[in-house]
Amino acid sequence: MKIKAILGHLYVQVLIGVGLGILVGALWPDLGADLKPLGDGFVKLVKFMIAPIVFCTIVSGITSLTDTKKIGPTLLRSLGLFYALTALALALGLASVMLFQPGAGMHVDPAHLDAGVAAKYTSQIHNNTPVDFLLSLIPTTFVGAFADGEVLPVLLIALLCGFAFTRLGAAGKLALDVVNSFNKLLFVIFGYLMKVAPIGAFGAMAFTVGKYGAHSIGNLGLLILAFYAACIAFVVIGLGILAKMNGVSLWQVIRYFKDEIFIVLATSSSEPVLPRLLSKLERIGCNRGVVGLVVPTGYSFNLTGTAVYLTLASMFIAQACDIHLSWDQILLMLGMMLLTSKGAAGVTGSGFVALVATLAVMPTLPVAGVALIVGIDRFMSEARALTSTICNIVSCIAVARWEKALDTEVLRAELSSGFVPIEAVAESETESETESETESEAEAEKQGAAVPAAAH
Repeated sequence: MKIKAILGHLYVQVLIGVGLGILVGALWPDLGADLKPLGDGFVKLVKFMIAPIVFCTIVSGITSLTDTKKIGPTLLRSLGLFYALTALALALGLASVMLFQPGAGMHVDPAHLDAGVAAKYTSQIHNNTPVDFLLSLIPTTFVGAFADGEVLPVLLIALLCGFAFTRLGAAGKLALDVVNSFNKLLFVIFGYLMKVAPIGAFGAMAFTVGKYGAHSIGNLGLLILAFYAACIAFVVIGLGILAKMNGVSLWQVIRYFKDEIFIVLATSSSEPVLPRLLSKLERIGCNRGVVGLVVPTGYSFNLTGTAVYLTLASMFIAQACDIHLSWDQILLMLGMMLLTSKGAAGVTGSGFVALVATLAVMPTLPVAGVALIVGIDRFMSEARALTSTICNIVSCIAVARWEKALDTEVLRAELSSGFVPIEAVAESETESETESETESEAEAEKQGAAVPAAAH
């Protein structure tokens, strides 16, 4: 009975999937490489639900706010925190690469590098300027934003719809009820999809080990070590201090979100866990409106794992090619990374695309230098996604506390419990909606009773 209860935990199932994937990839590399569709299929299966869930969550959150004037300041504080954390991530990445010197002594001639590797990713680069990035937030059509699956255009539509619902009042109640009911439906479906997460983790890990293997790391192992050291330092020091300043333990936060962390670690993508993060952050006491604004925005503006990677990879290429960068050039590069890191989505390989975008605007460094690390990029994508995910969780708690939209008693109780079964996430969503509807009906009855009394 005890073993059955342990196996019922999602993170245990994911760990088993990861272990089996490593075993299959190591013993039968060809078979492991062929299992890639399992991991890709799981990510794709979950990704198509992200846009509608983000829309429904934000609309519901805005309409639940008693003061919609707080939305602007909440977003500004969130963006300020995101850029501060990104700057810290860039600095730690720079410190790590300076300390370990992973590219020193390689003496690579840039002319001998394969430029075709970078060319394959150059076509994926968008929004190279701030103006282009801002214009990309505006969807071509209302439905097109959902079809493309881009979070930020959906976020814009959701904000507009949320504000519109607050103006409609009783006239928009029917439409709002439809949105809330659809939101419940989405989370129930998502609960079903999470049951196949171990299979996705198995396929993704089998592919990684089978395709690349330990032999592909070679002398680049020091770069991986430097990267993981920088990510761990950012999480433990940077996020640990931020969590402590806001009255929570980083360890308790990580323990509470362990299911999501293991899924991100196995799939190298943060997107499959976005819907569960929205529900669980609300469950631990964060206001729904704050969660709906901060987390989806953080998925495009708070990619600290990518920021660490960009600094390390760029400086590694400079060291390997014996290119000396002055501090003025390094500071210029870091400034560009504050922009290019924001264009990377939370999916596998997006960090590599952001690296190509960074090198494309830095004439000092050869874009073809990415050929040096393309073979080990997959080994670093897990840490990129994982660092960014933990950062978004802690950031949401911090912003909620700053906005006085955090129930600290619920937070302490939930984090102390440390376990949330997968069914509870969907159930809590339904229960919170039911309670909200009950309160609204009670309020309406009071107002209805007050009208005849006033008439007399």
